[in-house]
Formats: sequence, structure tokens, C-alpha cells
Amino acid sequence: MPLLVELLPQLGGWAVGPIVVVEQGRVAIGDEIGQAINAQISVVLIGERPGLSSPDSLGAYITWEPRSGRNDAERNCISNIRAEGLGYKQAAGQLRSYLAEARRRRLTGTALKLESGTERSIGK
Repeated sequence: MPLLVELLPQLGGWAVGPIVVVEQGRVAIGDEIGQAINAQISVVLIGERPGLSSPDSLGAYITWEPRSGRNDAERNCISNIRAEGLGYKQAAGQLRSYLAEARRRRLTGTALKLESGTERSIGK
């Protein structure tokens, strides 16, 4: 919730929703849901598995034109989102930047890089 509290006010001009909660979901669930609702872009927020060194950490996975069959190289990820890691306000700003650039360039993944040491592309 802290990430959404920071992010949603920054998304003026975007149609947001629906927000879907999936238990035990994996990143690719955003592809199936995005395809079903004909979304232009999806953001999947996934918490870390219990037992890891930072079980309160969150990852945000961004996919342009989500649909079944997308692979990890077609997504971007912002990781270690948590109070003691990448703060919620900073993560929301990075996520907004990714969304804006993905919309402008009509792509995500290894072809979409933002200038910062904290973003990474899945598959790299």
C-alpha cells in the first residue's frame, strides 16, 4: 500500500485499473490479465518469498502490451522496494518514469533503459 499511496497521485492522465489481487501469483500473471482486459501496459507488484533476507521487499514488473507468451526480456523491474531499501517515494518516481517512457516508446524490457543505477531490466 505505501507504494500505491505514493504512485497513484502521480498518474494523472492515466486510466488505472482494475487492481487485481492474486495469491501465489508469478510475474506472468500480468500478461494473462492484461490480455484479458486489453491493457496497454501492466504493472505487477510481487512481494519476496518468506525466508529471504528481506521478506518485506517488493518488486514492480512493467510490461508493454501484456499478453500470453511475453518473456522476461520484454519486462522491466524495479526491485528492493521497502522502507530500508529503495524508498516508496523514490520507487514511485522511477515507476512513473518507466511508465511514461514505455508509453512514449511503446516498449519495455531490454530495449528500455532509464538513467539511474537502481533500475534494471529483467533478462540482463
